[in-house]
Amino acid sequence: EEHPFNHLIDTLKDGDRKYFNPQKLNDARYNKLPLSIRVLLEAAIRKCDGFYVKEEDVHNILDWSEQQNVAEVPFPPARVLLQDFTGIPAMVDLAAMRDAVTKHGVDPGLVNPVCPTDLIVDHSLQIDLNKWWELELIRNKERLQFFKWCSKAFKNVNVVAPDVGAVHQLNLEYLSRVVQESQGFIYPDSVVGTDSHTTMINGLGILGWGVGGIESEAVMLGQPISLTLPQVVGCRLVGSVNILATSIDIVLGITKHLRQAGIAGKFVEFFGPGVSQLSVPDRTTIANMCPEYNATVSFFPVDHVTLKHFKQTNFTEEKLELLEAYLKAVKLFRNYEDSSEDPQYSEINLSSMVPHVSGPKRPQDRVAVSSMKEDFQSCLNEKVGFKGFHISKEKQESLVPFLHGGQEYELAHGSVVIAAVISCTNNCNPSVMLTAGLLAKKAVEAGLIVKPYIRTSLAPGSGMVTHYLNTSGVLPYLSQLGFEVIGYGCATCVGNTAPLPETVSEAIKEGDLVACGVLSGNRHFEGRLCDCVRANYLASPPLVVAYAIAGTVSINFEKEPLGVTSEGKEVYLRDVWPTREEVQQIEQDKVISSIFTELRARREKGNTFWDNLECPESVVFPWDPKSTYIRSPSFFNKLCKEVQPPQSIENAHALLFLGDKVTTDHISPAGSIARVSAAARYLLSKRLTPREFNSYGARRGNDAVMTRGTFASIKLQNRFIGKPGPKTVHIPSGQTLDVFEAVERYQRDGVPLIILAGKQYGSGNSRDWAAKGPYLLGVRAVIAESFEKMHKNHLVGMGIAPLQFLPGQSADSLELCGKEKFTITLPEDLSPKQILTTSSGKTFSVTTLFDSEMDVAFYRHGGLLRYVARTML
Repeated sequence: EEHPFNHLIDTLKDGDRKYFNPQKLNDARYNKLPLSIRVLLEAAIRKCDGFYVKEEDVHNILDWSEQQNVAEVPFPPARVLLQDFTGIPAMVDLAAMRDAVTKHGVDPGLVNPVCPTDLIVDHSLQIDLNKWWELELIRNKERLQFFKWCSKAFKNVNVVAPDVGAVHQLNLEYLSRVVQESQGFIYPDSVVGTDSHTTMINGLGILGWGVGGIESEAVMLGQPISLTLPQVVGCRLVGSVNILATSIDIVLGITKHLRQAGIAGKFVEFFGPGVSQLSVPDRTTIANMCPEYNATVSFFPVDHVTLKHFKQTNFTEEKLELLEAYLKAVKLFRNYEDSSEDPQYSEINLSSMVPHVSGPKRPQDRVAVSSMKEDFQSCLNEKVGFKGFHISKEKQESLVPFLHGGQEYELAHGSVVIAAVISCTNNCNPSVMLTAGLLAKKAVEAGLIVKPYIRTSLAPGSGMVTHYLNTSGVLPYLSQLGFEVIGYGCATCVGNTAPLPETVSEAIKEGDLVACGVLSGNRHFEGRLCDCVRANYLASPPLVVAYAIAGTVSINFEKEPLGVTSEGKEVYLRDVWPTREEVQQIEQDKVISSIFTELRARREKGNTFWDNLECPESVVFPWDPKSTYIRSPSFFNKLCKEVQPPQSIENAHALLFLGDKVTTDHISPAGSIARVSAAARYLLSKRLTPREFNSYGARRGNDAVMTRGTFASIKLQNRFIGKPGPKTVHIPSGQTLDVFEAVERYQRDGVPLIILAGKQYGSGNSRDWAAKGPYLLGVRAVIAESFEKMHKNHLVGMGIAPLQFLPGQSADSLELCGKEKFTITLPEDLSPKQILTTSSGKTFSVTTLFDSEMDVAFYRHGGLLRYVARTML
């Protein structure tokens, strides 16, 4: 009754559904707003409470043309999406928060997510076991029991059991609503998720993007996302798609264009007649890649193509009528053919898109397939760097023989040893998966094979992919080439590849070969797939199959045969590549509608293993002190109601001295646990065998493992050491130690720690442990030339100060060796963007990267988690 915007409430024709109609503001500015900004506006109107969301925020969003890049506004999304890797630490934190408030006499049952939260158990897949339930019974039963406890103990938490599908796939197929309905009110669906592929949902006209685990916990507990009102870049698509180009080629072409346009932190909306040529799976594939060009979202408003897609999925006629009526009433429906609606936008011509791969070390380094052989040769010649391996001329023609399965083979530079079609962006798009399947069919029929030593795998994002590959008749041909379905979840992309055959690894080491992995994902940092595979290329699924058949990336598909049959016949890629018309016909006839029929059947059938799994019934989780998977973290130690003023950081040592582009892969542990690591020593002390170590991802609920794994990457370049590895110098003694061993000494002596870094600190995947780990190691501040925004937010959320050198300055320009003692003076009235004085024998200044007073509040409280817990006291 006291809502400040009650006068905007309207009803649809039946009168039963109410909604806030921004058009009733009678403000001409609304009709000029980009559609993504209209979603922000509706959320601000609906959630305006005078505390988290104020009337001023609503007017700032309405005045977007003047306030973009200026006003800080809140965004309360409709739901939160978690996968198990990042979901388990979030839920562990909430369970620990229940413990903390109980000690202060507060009802632990009050600790619940306010925002509806879906948690999908999908990321624990390991390639060395084919059945997820074997994997879980052997190694992950504790985690599943904890997830099941969460589903019962917490309100507003929906846990989707394993073996259903990957988080980004289910977000599209099952969890998306487009229009939400609650207590008689309807409003746009929107989501923030801890999966890096959350942005795929923008292809359905649903606003959403990826956040870190720390930010997601804040949203779960009722706090809106805070963002600077973004600029919105419009991209007008024109022209016709090249007959051989897949949606992946379109994605990479658009990625290159937008990266060159410099759109970091902005929203992108797609317009123009070219959009109507793109299916919904095409759009979601394009939307998925926006983190690669640093946009926040790539938004495709709902249009007639989207509606047609919904009719073939799990939307009822009643829901479709409601959806269309509401979106048109609030002007969130888009007609791409009506040019009168188009502002002036940069133009991208679809006909310019040709097949590319990306690599060998970074996703932004695109290589046209036609130039692949020459580019790989160049990489061998170049000095060691983002594109180079510096192999001497006399060793570039090396051939190393080895035995596998009783037969002799040879490896050379460029030999493919890993080929993975994985649960990533591509698997939401039937067209590219079908192209891969049809290519496999034609290759098998032509008599081609994949050499048996190549580690091939097919890890679909959902059982629906298996269903339509099987329905279309291509799955057996993929299997014949070695691409067997090994399960549903992230596998190769997150470092969960089983070890290569021993003879293959030995041959690679003997010849110091640049062996290659080819995968259909969007993450492939060096050393992530396997420590002996130095060159990793991202490619579309059909190209993964093609390079697996070829056995090398050093090939020109236009001039050289893909393979030779047992009869000696040469077969070229053009001979087995399916036409776009073939693929689209099968997609329409056998895929779309059958997907959702099967999806409903699978969900109705349920999961016997999950249903029979026992879990505690208590309100407070009964922690098992013997558990090596689930452990109560120490974030809430010494929690009290009083807030202390920020303490200056005095006589700190630099734990690490890092260069440019340190990624979260370098900071936060991922993949398998090395047997010589600090985490391994901890697990051995718990009487586990190396086979029982599992992965860092599976152990994100154990802070002891994760802390020991922080900065444990074999690719970490610490300038104190001068070569890659998880080592540092303990400055007082001068000894070279594992990072965790050095930390233990510093903590014993009560020495605060900082980190020195260069540009783009924290780029790459969103990982909450990339901030939680350093916090538990005792890191008080990171001083860098620049930060990746999301990671910077995580540091703030954990009570670590992100400090930036002044423009034009760096550790080198200030002649810092890193071994000085650092004192950073923090005033009691700490404020956003404040200049602080730092001394290290010499005095220099740094800027605090607190964007708002809320950031300062989080830092003053010792992080977001402690801030939320204190508000409950």
